[in-house]
Parts: sequence; structure tokens; C-alpha cells
Amino acid sequence: MTPALFSALEMKYISCVYLIWGLLASAVIPVSVGEMYTSLLNVKQAISVERKLINYLKIYIDHELERLEDIKRFYAKVSDLHAQVLKGPATAMANPLVAFTLIKRLQSEWLNVVYSNEAMENTQALRSSYEEEEADLPKLEDLQGAAKGLMRLQDVYALQVPSLTMGRFQRVTNGKPIDVCMPAVSVPLSGDDCFWVGKVAYEQEDYYHSVQWLEESVRLFRGTGGDWSPENEGSLKDALDHLAFSHFKTGNVSYALSLSQELLHHDPMNGRVLQNVEKYEKLLVAIPPKSIRGDGLRRPASNYLRTRDTYERLCQTQGSQPMHFKNPRLFCDYFTNGSPGLLLQPVRREVLSLQPYVVLYHNFITNTEAEDIKTVAQQGLRRSVVAAGEKQATADFRISKSAWLKASAHSIVGKLDQRISMVTRLDVKHPFGEYLQVVNYGIGGHYEPHFDHATSSSSPVFKLKTGNRVATFMIYLSSVEAGGSTAFIYANFSVPVMERAAIFWWNLHRNGEGDVDTLHAGCPVLIGDKWVANKWIHEYGQEFKHRCSLNPEE
Repeated sequence: MTPALFSALEMKYISCVYLIWGLLASAVIPVSVGEMYTSLLNVKQAISVERKLINYLKIYIDHELERLEDIKRFYAKVSDLHAQVLKGPATAMANPLVAFTLIKRLQSEWLNVVYSNEAMENTQALRSSYEEEEADLPKLEDLQGAAKGLMRLQDVYALQVPSLTMGRFQRVTNGKPIDVCMPAVSVPLSGDDCFWVGKVAYEQEDYYHSVQWLEESVRLFRGTGGDWSPENEGSLKDALDHLAFSHFKTGNVSYALSLSQELLHHDPMNGRVLQNVEKYEKLLVAIPPKSIRGDGLRRPASNYLRTRDTYERLCQTQGSQPMHFKNPRLFCDYFTNGSPGLLLQPVRREVLSLQPYVVLYHNFITNTEAEDIKTVAQQGLRRSVVAAGEKQATADFRISKSAWLKASAHSIVGKLDQRISMVTRLDVKHPFGEYLQVVNYGIGGHYEPHFDHATSSSSPVFKLKTGNRVATFMIYLSSVEAGGSTAFIYANFSVPVMERAAIFWWNLHRNGEGDVDTLHAGCPVLIGDKWVANKWIHEYGQEFKHRCSLNPEE
């Protein structure tokens, strides 16, 4: 809702509603440290943890069933006594054995059944087993990060939230839903699943996303009759509560009122909601109600991603830019680059772009080599960082984990260095080339538009004291089902992930200036497990291999 929509009187009412909403808004999701969501490898490892938990739960259920069988046996015994022996109290109590067993049951057996610790012991055993696995369980930040990943995929690939809840990846084209991809395995989302995503958006005051996800949460909760399940974080009441305020914040006061009234039907004594209803009604007297539901729902503008529209379009096309690739000057060939090592087995080269100069080398690495690289890198994977002044820091615009491999880490690392050197005719050994960086992307993993070369003299890139990054050599170690393309923003084309291929481009002009046309991005991975290996080659050491031009402007 823009400020122009409300007068001073109306703003007074809004302030009141803000205060009334305080109880709900103050329940902000706490922050914990977790990075599982930033690498799909770690997410896969969580499967084995849940399998253990399933086994623990099975043991708990078995013990509880045994306990309940004992209780049922006791119930049957006592019921039979009352039906057969104790139906005539006077006659029964004349027998001292019957009287004794009655007193014993009431003083001892019932006490043991009612106050049995067995149920508590079974529960405690389950909790202890759970706590043993706690170090390997995702943290709250992982859940928040995974939710943000879903919203990122929703935005970049224009996915419809109702389709996502059904386990389908669809966007609307020419008024009709079309499948962006058909994953081999999928699951529908529950009302609680959608509530969590909406709640994460809500806590960030991102009402554009919270409205869409909470709408689905409410719909799904309504479909179950509003019944609550013990594993759920939220309920129909929680979803209605958050959705009502989200609509209010987007300017849809009339719908916020309708949802609040529905909430009161389930929770009629909720004083905060009663006051909100009163304030919404006063606002609607001051302002005519909106005729269109969700009138104020607009995707927030990005303050830092000025190329968002181009970036998302290139991600959606996933390498399909026929006008770009129809350029007759682009070609494919078998390439040796004058290297004796490639004479008998030249590489398959595909020139993708002339400005910037971008080349794809097909079948650059074998499946075995790719698996070896991934295996060696696994133990060293850490959250990927970006340059932040003179230091490095994690950032939401880069979601992945990275490991740096020296040539001594495995023989394949040295072999790849040698192969890269033959193809590029550059010196790639440290410090003229950085160590091989292996990257595994996470849920909706991406790297928004950026330059590989340093754009500031204080950049950590210069710590090697071998100049700037003159070139990038990136190897695709895996394939993906959908998404994950490399998009060159100003050059207006993208390259889909091609397993075992490698892509090369110059970051600097021959005069040492950065080439702005190399602005590129790693599109979010939609379906799949994306692994790449990066080799950044620096200026120093290339003086006689990549000479400067006599033209200072080149």
C-alpha cells in the first residue's frame, strides 16, 4: 500500500493495528547457524539421518504397542471379573480371596497402571536417540534457507505457487499453464509446508511472497477440515492470522477483514483479532473497499540487481537463444591450439560468443575424473563466499559450498591443470592460477550476476600478487534436469549445464581493463545436483603467452 492511499486519519488507524498486531509480529523466527541448504550433497546426507530416526520411531511404536497390550490385558482381566465374579457383590465379597484381590488391585495394580513410568521411559528413549543425531540435523537457518530457495525458484522461473503445491513446476504462457520441467520424483506440499514458506517471507516483511504461500496454506488446511496434526508447526488459525495481516500490508483491507472474521469463527475470544476487525472496519469506512482482491500485490523491486529482468529471462530460456547462435561467425571444430599433447586427440571446441570471447570444450573431462574430483572435495566443502571490500563474506546472492584443491590433493588435479594449460596455452600453476575450486550448489543454488575479475584494488583477488584474473576456465562435473545455466547478461545469451564440458572466457581486455561484457550469473538450479570446478588464471605468468596489444584501446 503506498503512502498516498491513506490520509492522516487512516494512518492513525493503521498505527493502532500495528500495535494490536504486536503479539503476532513479535514472534520472529530465531536465528541459528546452519548451512546444510547451501549444498545438495549435505541435503542428500540428511536422508540417512532420517532413516535412523525412522528406525528409532519404529522401536518406540513397538514398545508403546507392547505397553498398550499390557494395559488392554489388564482392562480385559478386570472387566471379566466384574462381568462374571463381581456381578453379585455380596456373594463375591463373602470369599476372602475375592476380597483380597479386589483390595490389592485398587491399592496396587491400578496405581501401577495409572502411574506407570513406562510411557515416559519410552518417550525418553526416543528423545535420547533423536538427540544423538541432533548434530547432523538441519538447523532453523537451513529451513529458512530452503524456503528462500523455493521463493527464488518461483521468481526466477516464474513458477506458479498452486502448481508447486501439487509437486509440479509450471508457469503461465499465453494464459495457459505449461510445464517448465517434469521431475522424475516429486511430492505435493501440505498446508504446513506452505505455512512455513509463507512465514519465512512474512518475517522478512516480504508480503508479496507471504500472501501467495499463505493463500495455499489456508486452502490446504481448509481441505482437511482445519484438523491439526502433531507434526505440524502451523494450523488453519495460524495461516489465517498471518495471511490477514499480509493482505492488510499490501493494501487489501477488505480481504484482511474477511479473513479475520473467519479466524474469529475458529477462535471467537481472540482479543487481538477482535480489535483488528474493529480497526479494519473503521478503515473501510474511511476508504472504499478494493474491488479487486490482492490489488496491492506487486513483486518488490530489487535495489541491487539492476539486470534482474535480463538475468531471469536468460535463466528461463536455459541456453535457447537462436538469434544469438545463428551468427555465421560462430563455429565448431577440433582444436589443438598448437599443443603437441592435443595432436592425436584434439578437443571439440564450440565458439559460443566473440564478444566476449566464450568457448565451450565438449567432453573435456571423463566421468571417472569428475567423480574423483567430487569425492576429494567433499570433506573440504565450506559455504561459498564473495568479496566484501578487502575481506570475504557469505551472501544470499551466492548459495553453494566450495572446496579448494591443490595439485597434491589428488593426481587428477595436476592432470587437469596440465590439460587446461594445453587448451589455453596459459600458465595455470599456482600462483599464476588459483587452486582448483570445486563448487556444489544448494537448494535453488545460484550466483547472481557478477564479474570474476576484481573491480576494486582492495579485492582479495590481488592477495596472490599475480595481478587480476585474466581468464576463467569452468568445468561442469555433473548434469542437471533443469536450471543452473550460465547466463552472460550483457552479451545476452546463456549456456546450459553440459556434463563433462568446460567453458572458457577472457575476463580482461588485452590492455588489462575488465571486460564488462563478461558479467555473468549461475542461474538457480531448478532440478538436479550441480557441481562445477573453477580455475581462475591470473595476469602474471602470461606475458609471453597472452601478449598485450600494440593498441592501448584493445
